[in-house]
Amino acid sequence: MAPGPHHGNRSHRKAPSAGAVKVPEVTAYFWIVKLLTTAMGEAISDYLVNDWNKYLGVLLGFVVFAVAVSLQFRGRTYRTGRYWLAVSMVAVFGTMCADVLHVVVGLSYAASFALYAVLLAVTFTAWYRSEGTLDIHTVSTGRREVFYWLTVIFTFAMGTAVGDLTAMTLHLGYLASAFMFLGALLLPLIAWRLGASPVAAFWVAYVLTRPAGASFADYFGMPKDISGLGLGHAAVSAVLIVLVAAGIWLLKVSGKDAQRPPVAAQPAAQPARTPSAPYSSGF
Repeated sequence: MAPGPHHGNRSHRKAPSAGAVKVPEVTAYFWIVKLLTTAMGEAISDYLVNDWNKYLGVLLGFVVFAVAVSLQFRGRTYRTGRYWLAVSMVAVFGTMCADVLHVVVGLSYAASFALYAVLLAVTFTAWYRSEGTLDIHTVSTGRREVFYWLTVIFTFAMGTAVGDLTAMTLHLGYLASAFMFLGALLLPLIAWRLGASPVAAFWVAYVLTRPAGASFADYFGMPKDISGLGLGHAAVSAVLIVLVAAGIWLLKVSGKDAQRPPVAAQPAAQPARTPSAPYSSGF
């Protein structure tokens, strides 16, 4: 599931002004791996902070996050492993950012959610005013990539806070929260199918995948006395690392994440393609 514009509309997009697009094609496979990375980030963060050492865990998470994002920025083109390593480490460190505000600083989940929502809104506003679009298919310059990754970080942190808010503060529990957010992903899909802005639908779905995946990870890993299944963060992390690695490998060998050329670049005799799956193209 993934909101995205029709391939036939790509000729109307604002074309990248420099360099190659450094994000993947948005397909159903993209959303599956995205959900898995959000769950993995939650589980690994909980293991490092709760079961290992919260100070060393945050330090380690930041260092690996900084290295992964630096590698992504240094690349000139999209590379499957490099991109998804960065996303995975944003998932881990973004979770830590939200948890630190609650556990160390003492902010409520509602306040953490509000803070990251404001930061996300500010980032979107600055991005749009600077570039005239929030279309991820225009992420082909250094400045656009900065805006993109800031947005990703804030969506992960905000999604973590809102997932904990519904599960703990509103007492819905982790499993109910997970299915609630998973069901909410239908809304941007339906809106996109009915003609809503594909860019807006994409970002709404992108935000919702975070609490959906994180809530599932919490359900399996958290103790039973706080609505979890009690399998432990270490076991859940190990399983999810394998699943994420398998998903990344599948994307790499299949090429399903490779950016497709704009319709305008195809021979005139060829008809514009149409999406082959829900939310099957990017913006």
